[in-house]
Amino acid sequence: MAGYEVVRTTTIEADPARVHDLLDDFHAWVAWSPWEDLDPDLQRTYTGPDRGVGAHYAWQGNRKAGQGSMEITGSTPDQIDIDLRFLKPFDSASKVTFDLVLAGECRTEVTWRLRGEQKGLWGLVGRVFSMDRLIGKDLEKGLARLKAVAEQ
Repeated sequence: MAGYEVVRTTTIEADPARVHDLLDDFHAWVAWSPWEDLDPDLQRTYTGPDRGVGAHYAWQGNRKAGQGSMEITGSTPDQIDIDLRFLKPFDSASKVTFDLVLAGECRTEVTWRLRGEQKGLWGLVGRVFSMDRLIGKDLEKGLARLKAVAEQ
């Protein structure tokens, strides 16, 4: 089993509380997530609290979007932790962390970290393609969209 970690960072011209609100509420992800436009008919289910620890989001979509869920497991003003689980097109579990650092007046440095283990079929794919190569551009796209939404 090989472990992976994919990390991307950007600076957003917005207060950390504004950025935190966009990350801590899965309903807000529709506006910035890099995967939301993979399936126009994506089915979404929200359970638990609207935001923060215990908030749960599940999706089911076409082949590109797949099926999975996320749950916020930690939420402080400077960090959000999420358990990410894909069921389709492959079964995998990852830990997601967003770190928020005040980087000047009304400016936030956001680091998006995705880490986990590559097992089974995903482990074979990982021998040919690095996770950074497979998912890094998605994190960059998401951070660019988050920046655009937060700076409005």
